[in-house]
Amino acid sequence: MARPVEVISAVQHTRKMRGGAQAHLLRASDSRFYVTKFENNSQAVRVLANEYLATKLGLALGLPMPEVAIIEVSEWLIQNSPELKMDLGVRAVPCASGLQLGSRYVADPLETAVFDYLPEAMLNRISNWQDFPRVLAFDKWTGNSDGRQAVFVKQPKERRYRAIFIDQGYCFNAGEWNFQDSPLRGAFARNSVYERVTGWSAFEPTLSRIEQIDQPAIRNVAQGIPPQWYEYDSEALSRLIESLHQRRSLVRDLITSFRNSTRKPFPNWTATVSRPLDAIANKPDKEEKRE
Repeated sequence: MARPVEVISAVQHTRKMRGGAQAHLLRASDSRFYVTKFENNSQAVRVLANEYLATKLGLALGLPMPEVAIIEVSEWLIQNSPELKMDLGVRAVPCASGLQLGSRYVADPLETAVFDYLPEAMLNRISNWQDFPRVLAFDKWTGNSDGRQAVFVKQPKERRYRAIFIDQGYCFNAGEWNFQDSPLRGAFARNSVYERVTGWSAFEPTLSRIEQIDQPAIRNVAQGIPPQWYEYDSEALSRLIESLHQRRSLVRDLITSFRNSTRKPFPNWTATVSRPLDAIANKPDKEEKRE
């Protein structure tokens, strides 16, 4: 299933990143910086495939996510970079060489401030708050089994922050490649980013694009994944692609389950009864016509 794709090379280790996948920030042959996840990470090798496939799909849907790339890390760089290690319990082992997953760092680390957390009082300074409900539709579709991760970029002399959605490794339930749907999975930790949601229009155009995507389009993206990232199990990858295609019709129901959950994430979505999926598919409901 794999096809040749452009591969960049890592040329310099910068620093270790936080997070369960124990990624490292590397400078590559294109002079850009990449948050790099390795095949021998402590989660699962499939998180590299997940990151590649889910991020490419998210970008195709118009969501603000970092570009992903296949980055070749040489044995020489690993041997000459003492910090390129993976902590596996009581011991540290060198990061794997070969083809790894690189997510382009969201800004020039030498010039632009990047925050992985904003206090509640500053969330109203996010310029693209509209993308939070849109990425929720994406996370419900892809079965993200982690909380939604984001970083916040503030350019010099600007007062507002732009949210970039990172870390798609736990889409498709991490290494399991199944879908254990529950109302709270895949959501951002704080409800304030959803306060302005008043109806289904808040999830557009992402929701409609998910519902309209065809199986060849998903398969075309998946063809770029190095087969070692899914352990050469092309049948499992085909099943994943088919499941993603079939799940398009479930997204509205999954959003509705989140809406009706104990979190009560959408306080300004005032309709008291959620209409069933077959009643809302392909047309706005009456509440939206009044908005």
